Amino acid sequence: MSNIQVWTLIFIILSFGVYISIAWRSRVAETKGFYVAGQGIPTVANGAAIAADWMSAASFISMAGLIAFLGSDGSIYLMGWTGGYVLLAMLIAPYLRKWGKYTVPEFVGDRYSEFVRTVAAGAAIIISFTYVVGQMNGGGIVFSRFLGININGGVAIAAAIIFTYAVLGGMKGITWTQVAQYTVLIVAYLIPAVAVAQMVTGIPIPQVSFGQILNELNALSAEFGLDRYTEAFTARPMIDIFLVTLTLMIGTAGLPHVIIRFYTTKTVRGSRYSAFWALLFIGLLYTTAPAVGAFTKFNLLEGVQGRSVDQLPQWIENWRATGLVTVDPNATTIESVSNSADAGADLTINNDILVLASPEIAGLPAPIVGLVAAGGMAAAMSTAAGLLLVISSSVSHDFYFRRFRKHANDRERLLVGRVAMAGAVIVAVIAGINPPAFVAQVVAFAFGLAACSFFPAIVLGVFWKRCNDKGAAAGMIAGLTVTISYMIYTLEVFGTSENELILNISPEAIGAIGAAINFIVAIVVSKLTAPPPKHLEEMVENLRYPADRRTEPVSGGPEEPTSSNE
Repeated sequence: MSNIQVWTLIFIILSFGVYISIAWRSRVAETKGFYVAGQGIPTVANGAAIAADWMSAASFISMAGLIAFLGSDGSIYLMGWTGGYVLLAMLIAPYLRKWGKYTVPEFVGDRYSEFVRTVAAGAAIIISFTYVVGQMNGGGIVFSRFLGININGGVAIAAAIIFTYAVLGGMKGITWTQVAQYTVLIVAYLIPAVAVAQMVTGIPIPQVSFGQILNELNALSAEFGLDRYTEAFTARPMIDIFLVTLTLMIGTAGLPHVIIRFYTTKTVRGSRYSAFWALLFIGLLYTTAPAVGAFTKFNLLEGVQGRSVDQLPQWIENWRATGLVTVDPNATTIESVSNSADAGADLTINNDILVLASPEIAGLPAPIVGLVAAGGMAAAMSTAAGLLLVISSSVSHDFYFRRFRKHANDRERLLVGRVAMAGAVIVAVIAGINPPAFVAQVVAFAFGLAACSFFPAIVLGVFWKRCNDKGAAAGMIAGLTVTISYMIYTLEVFGTSENELILNISPEAIGAIGAAINFIVAIVVSKLTAPPPKHLEEMVENLRYPADRRTEPVSGGPEEPTSSNE
């Protein structure tokens, strides 16, 4: 076992031990604790948990790799994902927290009808499954490289650990586990970034110092047949850049596993402050990602420049064993580099390895490499746990309890939720072994699905009291149908090449079009049909303009948690 594997094992065992201990100490036996953590999480802790829930394997493992090869076009992920939190904090989170329910489908059901609740629960499951596939694959990548096992076994191990602490503690356990995971992942991300910045430029502030290498990086990129790092609209046309950014923004504001985190605060005001802290914690990583992408790409290209195939750095040989780095067997020297297996380059690098391989590429010591591996696992597991909880709550609370067993007690509902979570893990493992794209791209598909389904339904539900159940249902179904159909079309499921995109719109961008269709269909159908009942209009009015300082939820309900309008 190499030094890197030893240190990786040490960090992963220590961090996993902490996660399991927290879950055990936070284990719950009632639905309020399982789904909304008893609505007693402090705002700073909830902000850290939201950040960990948000900064998935896509943010930690894949985003900097995408930025490295997309260059300035990769800013779509930074602008879309952070901008979406502003929308979430202003347009959605406080109102849903005031409504005081367990799940997003439950808000939709109370606001519209039981049928719309069922549609929303189905959408939540589809979105969460799509998202969790990327997390499972990210965990498999970490294990396959650093523990010397194949990616299938890595996915299975990651899934087993996630399932253990998610089932034990529910939202309460997941929340405090995510606070610990945020600490691990941000330390693991910043330490190598600072070290590499100091090594390359002499300035240990990566967000500032990476600008010094951009001219040289552009020259190296051109030498190896790659686009210039600072040149815009080289990888994607302008319209696609705009639509992807918009999709990621409104998709962020509609993600059920992120929105549900705002139900765990003590007050409505707390949900707003949670969004502030989450943005601050997320910003630490997101402002560092472009520097990580630039430094890693610079060190990579400089390390193989002028090298013959039999003199390549050791890190390439280490990663070749995972199948995520390939060298053309006919090449004698490395003259071209690509992140696409179809490009026919001498050296092909998968986007998803650049952050994990960055310390090795820069020649940093084994403990830092092991720490980064633990950080990657923390990022993948923190998000996967929240997604599994959404799947569990949608099945047990929105389907089983609301549609079939309205008199089910807490014990029965928790059992159904845990069984649903186990089933979700099995399906996620199978899909995670063979994902349809890079981790960040798979996650972007989930954002598109959230954008075309939940965002319009929630915004119209809060800000337009004339929207009725028929309009909401028709809009969600239309948006999902268009978005899913186009994603399938572009992902070669039916033999269609991505070169045959319609109007240069990528599958990651179609969610914005789906959302526009959702809005249009919902508004037209609502106008053509009867308005909602008077009591629903009054509930929406009270949600937006409270007439008093009530302390109960807007919609009430004997079995639900109460909330505060503070």
